[in-house]
Amino acid sequence: MEHLIADIDIIEPTQTAVSCEVKISKDAGLPGKKLYIESYGCQMNFSDSEIVTSILQKEGYSTTDTIENADLVLLNTCSIREKAELTVRKRLIAFNKIKSNNPGMTIGILGCMAERLKAQLLEEEHIVDLVVGPDAYRDLPNLVKNAEEGQKGVNTFLSREETYADISPIRLNSNGVTAFISIMRGCDNMCSFCVVPFTRGRERSRDPQSIISEAQDLFSKGYREVTLLGQNVDSYKWSADENNKARINKLKISEVINFAHLLKLVAQIDPDLRVRFSTSHPKDITDEVLHTIRDFENICKYIHLPAQSGNSRVLALMNRTYNRDWYINRVDAIRRILGEECGISSDMITGFCSETEPDHKDTLSLMDYVQYDFSYMFFYSERPGTLAAKNYPDDIPLEIKKRRLQEIITKQNEISLHRNQLDLGKVFKVLIEGKSKRSDEHLQGRTSSNKVVVFKDDKHMKGQYVTVTINDCTSATLLGDLTE
Repeated sequence: MEHLIADIDIIEPTQTAVSCEVKISKDAGLPGKKLYIESYGCQMNFSDSEIVTSILQKEGYSTTDTIENADLVLLNTCSIREKAELTVRKRLIAFNKIKSNNPGMTIGILGCMAERLKAQLLEEEHIVDLVVGPDAYRDLPNLVKNAEEGQKGVNTFLSREETYADISPIRLNSNGVTAFISIMRGCDNMCSFCVVPFTRGRERSRDPQSIISEAQDLFSKGYREVTLLGQNVDSYKWSADENNKARINKLKISEVINFAHLLKLVAQIDPDLRVRFSTSHPKDITDEVLHTIRDFENICKYIHLPAQSGNSRVLALMNRTYNRDWYINRVDAIRRILGEECGISSDMITGFCSETEPDHKDTLSLMDYVQYDFSYMFFYSERPGTLAAKNYPDDIPLEIKKRRLQEIITKQNEISLHRNQLDLGKVFKVLIEGKSKRSDEHLQGRTSSNKVVVFKDDKHMKGQYVTVTINDCTSATLLGDLTE
């Protein structure tokens, strides 16, 4: 089940979700000090690790995938669920054994866990030398230098302006075909279950010219797909007046640029550059965005539209600021404008505070209505400091949470298989991303609707587009043959 994720330990690399994966930088083979970095959580954290690597490379660091060789070890962390933080704590126990043989090693905690716990981490985890929040990465060289001199440091300042727009990321673990571009930072949505507004600060959008320049540079280097990242991409907004950036005039378009405008600008770079984005918020996604997707063949027909629940009362408790009918209206708009083949995925949380059995059945019925291609599914995990933790008791027994989660997973498996079966006999344009995980004789790539396709091919290379006829499928993968 490549796409049906029900725990915090893994994440499909092509998706955005509140999941967790270890990502380790490759050995650059360069002299000087060595950096080892692991990333956990959403794709924004992975993108941030590429920014951090770029900052430290200018200080003479090269990367290594062997922790024993590292002078500096960084963990870019997630706080979305308790298990994500426990995973980091376990990794620190392992690091402690390694550091005992290398006392000169510096260890730092980055990201959301660093922002949430701040100096408390230094007290609880004695091997940690640095604690650095998502908006303080420019201060890393100074903090590392002080740590090497024996002075532990914390910088968890949250900025209203920092977007790292001037920093060119170092692509880690790259396949050379797909890449992430961060278009904004922070979140203004105060969902009651979520720590992100407290760990990443207020929303601020990045200069569109810097986004376009980064995408152009990636395309010139052979990349053929970019994913525009934000906690809520639909609220992207840039104004020459409000943001006081004169270079906006180089774009020669409206002074106020919304997400639909940005999508168009990136899509116009080249027809062979695929454009994806994540994540959309149901309260903000507009018909203008959907029409822009429709008008450009290279903007992928796929939308990650987290519902979280199918019940309006629960959605109100979650402070999602939309109800079931509004969500269905947005799904209907997607189907009307982009067609039934547009891929839709979701996040679902089961067992939220006071959720009843009828509430749970509303989530199952929403899944039947929307027919998601895949979903990220979790049971509710209370996070300290959130509005839900302050205002609502976590009153659903664990065994009920797990049972409801399993029902959601089972239904999503059935729907995913059905959605894939609808593609049998159809022909799709596929961007090759590399060899199949199971066979060197097969390649794999994705359709515009974000479905993984595996096919036998000894003629083409990653980064090329091919057409494939689908002849078989599982609930997670399409299987096909090259179409001449």
